Amino acid sequence: MMDGHREPGGPGGRRGPGMQEREMDDFQLEQMEQETEEMLRVRYLNDENAEFERTGTGFLSLRIGEEFYPRVLVVRMFPFSDKDEFISIRTAEERSKEIGIVEKLSDVSRETIEMLEEQLTLRYFTPIIQKIYKIKDEYGFAYWNVGTDHGECNFTIRMGGNAVIHLSDTRILIMDIDENRFEIPDVNRLTVAERRKLDLFL
Repeated sequence: MMDGHREPGGPGGRRGPGMQEREMDDFQLEQMEQETEEMLRVRYLNDENAEFERTGTGFLSLRIGEEFYPRVLVVRMFPFSDKDEFISIRTAEERSKEIGIVEKLSDVSRETIEMLEEQLTLRYFTPIIQKIYKIKDEYGFAYWNVGTDHGECNFTIRMGGNAVIHLSDTRILIMDIDENRFEIPDVNRLTVAERRKLDLFL
């Protein structure tokens, strides 16, 4: 007689490895779905639900109801096409997460606009190259000596990468090895000799 005997995995019996694995898979799937839902959920920030403050150390803090972030990052989602729209507010850790979005700077007060613009200016400081004195190509790097709207400057870029970005037929953005940005708004405004120095990048 099999009376009183229960098979493993049956009612009241131990769950087999297969059932445990399926439950673990279901749990991980549920976690992934929750994380995806959080990523897709956009929280728009304005004067009614968000309060920004200067920290006294050059950064911004943010309070949203009971949530408090002692330091936040301010990032343009479309830095070249929509500078004053879709401003992403993120946590300050290395793998930062988006807290919310200021859809338009006009959605917040003048005081908040000033605080956000201060952070954006620091983050996107981009000297304008007005003169090209010398570009030296050597061992996979290009060494630039230029005149900018903030004075003469020397910087280095890696050749063959994405250091030079064409924003239009005449507008160029340059990223050096330290991730500093420089811009040439219109290469046609440079002299013929200066444009020849740019031949490798045009």
